[in-house]
Amino acid sequence: MAGFAAVVLAGGSARRMGGSDKPSLVVAGRSLRDRVLDAVAAADPTVVVGGRTDVPPGVRYTREDPPGGGPVAAVAAGLAAVGPEPQVVALVAGDLPMLTTAAVTGLGHALSTADGALFVDADGRRQLLCGVWRPDSLRRRLTALASAGHGASMRALIEPLRVVEVSWAGDGPPPWFDCDTEEDLRMVREWLTAKRAG
Repeated sequence: MAGFAAVVLAGGSARRMGGSDKPSLVVAGRSLRDRVLDAVAAADPTVVVGGRTDVPPGVRYTREDPPGGGPVAAVAAGLAAVGPEPQVVALVAGDLPMLTTAAVTGLGHALSTADGALFVDADGRRQLLCGVWRPDSLRRRLTALASAGHGASMRALIEPLRVVEVSWAGDGPPPWFDCDTEEDLRMVREWLTAKRAG
């Protein structure tokens, strides 16, 4: 997928992991955040929202307003930092160690003329922080929610939009697998170790 931007949401409190900076946790020699940045390396620009400020060269950093304001505030900050030029933006969480370039490219190919493309799991649940979007569509929704005084969730943000739902048929943990617990981290470490050994 060519000509796209990326917004990586790397904030949050990680309450189930003792309040740690979750995207900084390391699996197979790379932090979760840096693994996500690897998957969107072709994006221009790439913006990290929240979390550690020591981003790699060429990556922009910003904070949501207010800090800790949740994913919708982070989306707004990320889109502002991306600027008006990109026609497509990958919007992903910063704790997805199994995200790959191929997965992001697949979402981009599925987008077509829709507002967004999201992975869905085997039960049909949309993976709200693993998708590709038309940024203008997201900006219109952000404006509508702000004018309504809505304390918005990601679900409320995207609910009226035209979304292509993309299934995943690969082996192992899917691209949207996030590390919310120590058990999640252990599983990913074991899977990546086995993959490298094989």
